[in-house]
Amino acid sequence: MGDSRKVLLPFADRAEAGNLLADRLAEAGLADPVVLALPRGGVAVAAPVAERLGVPLDVLVTRKIGHPQQPELGVGAIAEGGDPVFDSGFLLRLGIRASDLAPIVERERRELARRVTAYRGERRLPGLAGRDVIVVDDGLATGGTARAALRAVRMAGPGRLVLAVPVGSSRTVRALRDEADEVVVLATPPGFHAVGQWYERFEQLTDADVLRLLRLGR
Repeated sequence: MGDSRKVLLPFADRAEAGNLLADRLAEAGLADPVVLALPRGGVAVAAPVAERLGVPLDVLVTRKIGHPQQPELGVGAIAEGGDPVFDSGFLLRLGIRASDLAPIVERERRELARRVTAYRGERRLPGLAGRDVIVVDDGLATGGTARAALRAVRMAGPGRLVLAVPVGSSRTVRALRDEADEVVVLATPPGFHAVGQWYERFEQLTDADVLRLLRLGR
């Protein structure tokens, strides 16, 4: 799904980015798609996508696995329904074994379960087997959570697995092409350091924001 069309950066906000992404996905020939957003930021991008395609919006909850001494430094991630996914090269450079992270993984599993209940209650994920699944986030920096999400969805046997983001690091986009059947990205600008630098407004969303968008999407 290559496309040479350019977009003007920065995006005004996630809603504008989502509308532009929806235009691109509407041309992709997807059959009976399911839109799964990575909360929290990905939900605001995915809402216009689901509306344009005329399909329900749901979430796929992920959690970053942080370094034991520097929690903000991601060394892996986990998604609901999947196993922990670690950056093995990074762990090797840091001198950390995956087994050393077991307490952190367990803590993140508990938080993941809490968020699944908060966002979806007793509802299960929609059936994914044989369907086109679009995983949406607001951008790709290191790609750890997206990788974990794609592997979790792949285990469910989708017909076609698409990762869709407005903006991403070119290096990360290339790496994730091995995880998805297609990666749809509007821009891979040089000098990519963080997702937020490519948005004029990039406020942190709350659980209440996510629930409001999910209600509208359903």
